[in-house]
Amino acid sequence: MKKIILSLFVAAMSFSANAQIKTPAPSPFQKIEQIVGLTDVTVEYSRPGVKGRKIFGGLEDYGKVWRTGANQNTKVTFSTDVTVAGTKVKKGTYALYTIPGEKTWDIMLYADATNWGNPAKWDESKVVVKVNVPVIEIPMIIETLTISFDDLTNNSAVLGIMWENTYVGLEFETPTDAMVSAEIEKIMQGPSADDYYAAAAYNLSAGKDIEKAKTWIDKAVEMTADAPKFWFLRRQSLIYAKAGDKSGAIKAAKESLKYAKKANNGGYIKMNTASLKEWGAM
Repeated sequence: MKKIILSLFVAAMSFSANAQIKTPAPSPFQKIEQIVGLTDVTVEYSRPGVKGRKIFGGLEDYGKVWRTGANQNTKVTFSTDVTVAGTKVKKGTYALYTIPGEKTWDIMLYADATNWGNPAKWDESKVVVKVNVPVIEIPMIIETLTISFDDLTNNSAVLGIMWENTYVGLEFETPTDAMVSAEIEKIMQGPSADDYYAAAAYNLSAGKDIEKAKTWIDKAVEMTADAPKFWFLRRQSLIYAKAGDKSGAIKAAKESLKYAKKANNGGYIKMNTASLKEWGAM
């Protein structure tokens, strides 16, 4: 009888140790993403609820650093450098901390985003930027902490924080104009040799307009004449052969072979030699 009871006890303990019942998280996790101009911005945070409590000036004391969420610190990630209140913030991930007040809040981006809640020891040198913003009273209760992207433009957005009957926002600017201007400048200078090469190679492989392919590959070869590329010349020979210009194909293949030998590239040496033999040039 004692053995039976012991066995049942062991089985019960084993079941208890292995059982894993999933229940809803008290403060559900959320990840939100927004493209602001050409910058990807991501926020990851846990969302506590009011649940009948007084939040600001109650659960969260005025004048004290708050993790701005629950569980692990709230994280904000920028894919490019941004500007906050005139301060350049480098691309990367930051913890979002706040100091709530009755009339204004301090909102901070903190360089160390690996803390569970607030840092064990606050390091002021890790505060990348700190902005004092006004509190906007909401005429209703926001039950669940909500972070949003508001007032979107091509160059800026406001990171909004809403909970209970309070809203505060942190405006940031993205380098959209500089990025677009750089792209325009690049494109206005015309396609690069690699662009011409890629277009010609595509037309050849897709069986499209071979005359266009000839024009494009000629341009690519011309633009790299000071430092000839044997793979450009190889593609030129194949395009000329496809277009029925055997002499042009042979000339390009010989050039490709010459530079492939200088680079000691066995694959292209072999391919050019085979083509030249096929075209009766060797």
